[in-house]
Amino acid sequence: MRVKLAPTPVQEFALADTLRVCNQAATYVSQVAFDGRDSHGRTGTKFILQDVLYQDVKDRFGLGAQPAIRVIGKTVDAYTTLRSNLLEGNLGLPGSPRRTKAESKPIVFRPDAAQPFDKNCLSWQHDARTVSIWSTTGRLQGVRFVGQPSDLALLAGNKIGETDLQFTGGQWFLIATLDLPTTAVVEPSAGFVGVDLGIVNIAFAATDRGVAIADWSGGAITLRRKKNQKLRAKLQAKGTKSAKRLLKKRSKKEARFVTDVNHQVSRRIVTEAQRTGHGIAIEDLTGIRERVRLRKPQQVALHSWAFAQLGKFLIYKAEAAGVVIIPVDPAYTSQTCSECGYVSRLNRPHQAKFACRSCGVVLHADQNAAVNIARRGVHDLAELSAVVISQPGSPTGPRRSLRRLTQKRRRVANPAIQGRYVDVR
Repeated sequence: MRVKLAPTPVQEFALADTLRVCNQAATYVSQVAFDGRDSHGRTGTKFILQDVLYQDVKDRFGLGAQPAIRVIGKTVDAYTTLRSNLLEGNLGLPGSPRRTKAESKPIVFRPDAAQPFDKNCLSWQHDARTVSIWSTTGRLQGVRFVGQPSDLALLAGNKIGETDLQFTGGQWFLIATLDLPTTAVVEPSAGFVGVDLGIVNIAFAATDRGVAIADWSGGAITLRRKKNQKLRAKLQAKGTKSAKRLLKKRSKKEARFVTDVNHQVSRRIVTEAQRTGHGIAIEDLTGIRERVRLRKPQQVALHSWAFAQLGKFLIYKAEAAGVVIIPVDPAYTSQTCSECGYVSRLNRPHQAKFACRSCGVVLHADQNAAVNIARRGVHDLAELSAVVISQPGSPTGPRRSLRRLTQKRRRVANPAIQGRYVDVR
């Protein structure tokens, strides 16, 4: 949950100084961790670095006890993320310039990079709509925050975990992690709804039985994005201060538009799946920008839409509604006939048309892909169920409840919360 802060000038100065000092300390910890890494490039764990650097960080940068711990933890998390990206090949193959650059130098934190706080450093006063937060100039009391009434009610009614202080676009925010009550997971007795994401159509949803549920045409959205793109190019060519101010304003408006559309799409898919007793299968789009080869106009469209955000919205809305959601491998779903299973690139004579060269069936291309994705969801859930049942200590009678099964899947797919997906198989 993100809420906006409205600090006074004095409070704003203290918050800016807090971010600056904390990120200086994090860069220092990063250098020490980088210098002490082992032959495999691994840095020390949080507890090892904390044992070595805790007092040094406190004395050198004047941090309190808990902020010093959070700075060390933040640095360790950054190296964990870097190591995961290297293992997944997101920074290129070994020896590539990009990967070599990432491996050859320590992580450096920007002066205004976000800083995490816990309940010892930050407390909420919901009735007064203020927070009390630690800073380098002392404890700041009565820092006002604002937000949507529904968001503030959710914030006040649930347990708040780690909260990040963030400065972006000239404004201050708090990103709070909430522990929401779990919803009973309902077994997808009716099958799965497959969601095909695209450029011409933002999303197309269909069941594994071939029934189209809904689609969101990207026509009007594409026109709006093209208009924004032309205006952006025009303002960038001017390069004046007023043009840069307008660019910043337009970029925020564009981001709000994309977020709003993604919320609408994900809400409708989850609501329909919950109403009809379906699960949701969504294509794993990890590395799509590197995998897909498109013409330049299509590349602009691909890079300008927040597919990861749409996937994230689908996941958290589905989990809140108790709907099973599984990411599946999207390979060849657009070339495979949903009627006979024949695979060929020639099955797609046009972008919007699917015509099977084997059985002759003609379908909307996105509907055909969505049906294939839905069926892979059914297959993957069956495989995952078999894996869970075969584990030592599993009951030999009826299979485990779907709640426990989904909890296991959620742990497997946890990176999806950060906009990444993993194959549950």
